[in-house]
Amino acid sequence: MKRKHYTVLASLAICAAFGFFLQRPSVSAATAQAPRFEVDPMWPKPLPNHWVIGPALGVTVDSRDHVWIVHSPAGLEVKEQYATMTPKASACCAAAPPILEFNPEGDLVGHWGGEGTGYDWPSRNHGIDADYKGNIWIGGNGVGKQPAVVAHNEDRTAVGPVHDSMLLKFSQSGRLLMQVGQPNKSKGSNDTENVRLPAKSIVDPKTNELYVADGYGNRRVIVFDADTGKYKRHWGAYGSKPDDTQLPAYNPADAPAKQFRTPVHCVALANDGLLYVCDRTNDRIQVFKTDGTFVKEMFIEKNTLGDGAVFDIALSKDPGQKYLYVADGTNMKVHVLQRDTLEVLTSFGDGGRQPGQFYAVHSIATDSKGNIYTTETYRGQRLQKFRFKGIAPVTKKDQGVVWPKASTTR
Repeated sequence: MKRKHYTVLASLAICAAFGFFLQRPSVSAATAQAPRFEVDPMWPKPLPNHWVIGPALGVTVDSRDHVWIVHSPAGLEVKEQYATMTPKASACCAAAPPILEFNPEGDLVGHWGGEGTGYDWPSRNHGIDADYKGNIWIGGNGVGKQPAVVAHNEDRTAVGPVHDSMLLKFSQSGRLLMQVGQPNKSKGSNDTENVRLPAKSIVDPKTNELYVADGYGNRRVIVFDADTGKYKRHWGAYGSKPDDTQLPAYNPADAPAKQFRTPVHCVALANDGLLYVCDRTNDRIQVFKTDGTFVKEMFIEKNTLGDGAVFDIALSKDPGQKYLYVADGTNMKVHVLQRDTLEVLTSFGDGGRQPGQFYAVHSIATDSKGNIYTTETYRGQRLQKFRFKGIAPVTKKDQGVVWPKASTTR
């Protein structure tokens, strides 16, 4: 009788312990912490001069917390440019200059860009970065001299010259400082003098090296000296030599591709020297050391087809840069990742055109206060601000629209 009693007690103890271990993951999930945000529907302020913006293809924040965007006027519809016709077709509207600068209050305080003397303006602007010295870098993904909307598929740039085979460096007032590469001169992913439809760049303040996501035509990261434009090094997926062989359509059931697919869409550099690369239509982030040594990868929304899930990456502004923010222009949301594990903690946003929703969220950046800024391409055509509201427990994996809870947004 005693033996039976002890056996029952032992069984209950084992079950209790087993139950404890089964419950541990849910407890861990319940205690996960992540930054939270609310959209500011009153930011930025309306543009002057009946200006409108086209597909917004880049956003960056400088040391003064001024927000810069680059957009493509070529993406505007005819009716959005009636005021520029001869004779004038209506009182509104006209394309804003390609480069726009906003102060922290949302006022437009600077604007410039377009064709000029001494440089080759991109056929279709793409990507913008304000470096640690205050210089402004832009690229482009236009295949011809005449502006054109570029479709995202593997074979559109497989052969032939493309116009946007260069990067441009400007002062904040729009004065040309340097051009890297020449139109129609790219020789592919192992060319050390030209780029090919570069998507985004970033300058390392520790080494003054320029890292380029190169891009819509090439399948690599390439590094130049940011003052001289001198070639330093380049690499493809997994740190290997890039190969321009056309890949088949992405299939999430296949083994991971050994090469980047086009577009290699972003580079983001952490303070600890880890470089994050957007392999957009492969739905993955690859992480490297700055010498090109591969560290690890993570798939985001791996079953996403079409334009892919990993459009752009920004880092949180805490000292350790604990979080990554990933703009997902196909699933219409921003993912919040824990940087050390690349685990998706939560996401926010939804498809639509109201504040806090997205239509093809394309680019993302953070300011010194931790606020997030996003731009949208295609017919999205806008800049949005999401105010940092502190760190809080994760209660929803997918938050939807993060609408302000208070009656005011200031």
